[in-house]
Amino acid sequence: MKIHATNKIAYFDYSILEEIEAGIVLRGWEVKSIKAGNVSVKESYVKFHKGEVYLTGMHVTKWKQAGKEVNMDEEREKKLLLSKKEIEKMIGVQQRQGYSVLALKVYSNKEGKIKVLLGLGKGKKKYDKRAKLKEKDQKRQIDRELAGRAK
Repeated sequence: MKIHATNKIAYFDYSILEEIEAGIVLRGWEVKSIKAGNVSVKESYVKFHKGEVYLTGMHVTKWKQAGKEVNMDEEREKKLLLSKKEIEKMIGVQQRQGYSVLALKVYSNKEGKIKVLLGLGKGKKKYDKRAKLKEKDQKRQIDRELAGRAK
């Protein structure tokens, strides 16, 4: 499994309750561009429209070797491939107050197909984020002191 992009901000801003793997409908130049590492999911989120799921805000940079294709929109909404059961579950979670469905990772599976890892998450409060940063700083400080003693 090769990871092409991760959404580190999502793990900081949200408590991820569950992860769901989804297929994604892409054009030829988008696949080549993603495999070259020209993709960003920092500001991407999931939208629902008439029982279908779309990923919005995923930025795929234009592939340089592509011809003059008429519609090379870098920010177009991409349809996600999920089962009805998964779609209904995500709609139910998103309707609750404070819950969101976000793209966490874009990666290639063993067969070379590009997949998106979606996370069902609840937004963290400001004090939760500060506590997490404080805990991280304390762990880093302990690691430094232990490394200094080992020498």
